[in-house]
Amino acid sequence: MGLPLGRAPDEALLSGLATGDPEIAVAFVRRFQRTVFGVAIAVVGDPQLAEDVAQQTFERAWRHAQIYDARRGSVRTWLMTIAHNLAIDAVRTRRAAPVAPEDLDALLDIVTETPEQRAVASETSAGVRTAVAALPKEQARALVMAGIYGMTAQQVADMERIPLGTAKTRIRAAMHKLRITLAAEESRR
Repeated sequence: MGLPLGRAPDEALLSGLATGDPEIAVAFVRRFQRTVFGVAIAVVGDPQLAEDVAQQTFERAWRHAQIYDARRGSVRTWLMTIAHNLAIDAVRTRRAAPVAPEDLDALLDIVTETPEQRAVASETSAGVRTAVAALPKEQARALVMAGIYGMTAQQVADMERIPLGTAKTRIRAAMHKLRITLAAEESRR
């Protein structure tokens, strides 16, 4: 690579990661560690588990670097998706009992910004937390139940004691607003 590793394009670092070069691997991890950890901590809420998820994310990125397709999104987005999916899997694995609706309010409080979270979260996960916090409360609750806890729309409807169509509408509206907000944030970078 002609450029110093710290200034190499994301795609070049990812391609280099597939070669097994330790210097490139270190540069890749350093560039994305805050983003990956930020996504993980936002989902799991436990720093130790978030570190494990981040480690698994980088391992998966190394194993699958050759199948990355730039047409489907940036390297950052690809890594965030891997981290998010692994974090959700970790939450599902650790959760022994269903979440009580009254506990969801505490979870929604977690996704709002606090000084501790600002210290450890990347700007991307902070943007996600801010976008979720800006949603109407019933939409945010439905989104968290479906997105983080993997509940179906029917389960959300049952938990919230609302019609199925209302649950679907809340989830869909929340996702739409979140996509718009995050796309606008991404275009500002």
